Amino acid sequence: MDQVLADAVEQDNVKRAPVKDVVKKVVRKWTTKDGLLGDYDYAFLFTPSYPFQEYLARKRGVELVHRDQPFFSLNADVPVVLGMILGLQHSLSMLAGVISPPILISTMINLDQSVQEYLVSASLIVSSLMSAIQITRVPIPFTSYYVGSGLISVLGTSFASITLVGNVFPMMYDTGFCPVSEDGTQLACPDGYGAILGTACVCGLLEVAMSFTPANILQSLFPKIVTGPVILCIAFSLIKSGFSDWAGGSGCVGAICPSEGAPMAGDWGSARFVGLGFLVFSTIIIFEKYGAPIMKSCAVILGLLVGCIVAAACGYFNKTSIDAAPGGTFIWVHTFKLSVYGPAVLPMLVLYIVLATEAMGDLTATCDVSRLETEGAEYESRIQGGVLCDGLSGILSGLCTITPMSTFAQNNGVISITKCASRQVGYWCCFFMFLMGIVAKFGAALVAIPKPVLGGMTTFLFTSVAVSGIKIISTIPLTRRDRFVLTCSLALGIGAVLVPTWFGTFFHYNGSNNTLQGFLNAIVLIMESGFAVCAIVGVIMNQLLPQELDEELMDDIEIQQENLSMLEGEDDQPLSLRVLSHKAKEAASESAHPAQDSITYPQSFELKEDVKVTEASSSDGERK
Repeated sequence: MDQVLADAVEQDNVKRAPVKDVVKKVVRKWTTKDGLLGDYDYAFLFTPSYPFQEYLARKRGVELVHRDQPFFSLNADVPVVLGMILGLQHSLSMLAGVISPPILISTMINLDQSVQEYLVSASLIVSSLMSAIQITRVPIPFTSYYVGSGLISVLGTSFASITLVGNVFPMMYDTGFCPVSEDGTQLACPDGYGAILGTACVCGLLEVAMSFTPANILQSLFPKIVTGPVILCIAFSLIKSGFSDWAGGSGCVGAICPSEGAPMAGDWGSARFVGLGFLVFSTIIIFEKYGAPIMKSCAVILGLLVGCIVAAACGYFNKTSIDAAPGGTFIWVHTFKLSVYGPAVLPMLVLYIVLATEAMGDLTATCDVSRLETEGAEYESRIQGGVLCDGLSGILSGLCTITPMSTFAQNNGVISITKCASRQVGYWCCFFMFLMGIVAKFGAALVAIPKPVLGGMTTFLFTSVAVSGIKIISTIPLTRRDRFVLTCSLALGIGAVLVPTWFGTFFHYNGSNNTLQGFLNAIVLIMESGFAVCAIVGVIMNQLLPQELDEELMDDIEIQQENLSMLEGEDDQPLSLRVLSHKAKEAASESAHPAQDSITYPQSFELKEDVKVTEASSSDGERK
């Protein structure tokens, strides 16, 4: 609470400071050692750990000293160099998540190489602009509402949109919305991509409306029992795409990858492709294990970098597109005809519901690692502003030729490691993201990354999404009723992911009513989208089945309460002595009042540490 008040006073002083004082402060910060470097321990960020580090230190008689780093609060003044380093760290930690969706989506719809490069660059630019709004927290005039959370909660292209468009694009080709050649080859369909953007802009109004709904109402309608399985289903479909790229490419399964005549072409699933992906995957693990703190949060992108270096040395890169790319680019260099694709409306609405609930969880985690309150009026105001910014970003990103944005959770790990929650670092992150976006050759280099290298990275990245879903589910008590709800939602959700065409021939309508045909296609699309059907079934079952006490859960709670009461009042003793003391009391009670049944102690009360008995007296009584 004291830290929150201090931040509020500091922010108020900044607002009231005269322009002259602000200029002096800026000049002093950029021209003095304290302003540029401060007294931060920079070696902490770049000091890696290595195998047997503690053993070798003990052998040399050297003591490893772990210096506690200072914590930079929300509005704290951060030295320039430190802000640049941590901002770059934030941008690298989210880079892989920002570039993956546009690369995969543009590949699904067979867009030209130049358009793919533009979408990657535009995704970086839009992400930086929307993140700056989220970090700033702009007040809405004449109201108590805000746009933005005021935290280092950055926005990036949503992974969930990959799952959605992966189900929409095949329907567009099957229904004639997208062109197909005479031999059945699917051609580039920029109008189909424009239809996705237009639909996202319209449906984004739902999340905007949800932001003005009290958080407790949203959590009751869409609790963890609903959102956890949905995120899990999204991850399953993403992992399938990443694993296909790992083996050579999702567009050449069972054929020559990437194509006939391409550099280092080979059969899909060949040892060369699998080895490249495994190199990226294993490098991520090595950086996580032995890397410096600044490397651990960027392990995914560093693994991608190592894979790219090896692939370039072995001749897997095609430099033609990189050389042909322009020096700079910006949004709207390529435009798409916006429209609304009717069958995608309902799944898109479900997508925005998922994004809203996911944003609430990510923002809560950001408040926690930033040492801010996670309840109360201030917290609810940040949630409202964050969800509103998330919804507006979905609309504005569509107008900027990018699929919906969502709040990223990767940056919470960076805040936790570096102990820096200052918004100045967030602005540096936005600066580096913007810089990467306007350099067109950077986007061209990312698009030219071989699919096996990209697949090794995205498989790891998408699996982390699945782990997030599992983590959400693990926080639920899992009563019999909750297990039943999970079973119902996951049965259809996972089933649709594994067999995506299972509902394709359910309707047989051959009439001329386009409206009815579009409605039937929407139903088919929902039933074949694992995350959509999982969300709908989860909401229905959660509202349909009443909450009831679970006997197994109550038994567990009673056992835990007995264990806690048994150790009550003895907190100053080691655990082993507390257990021995309790057993002695029970033995004395049994000797005074013999019972027919013996007492069986839980396995959790086994001694975990050796207890040394010192013989202060030689009497048998005391030894007993």
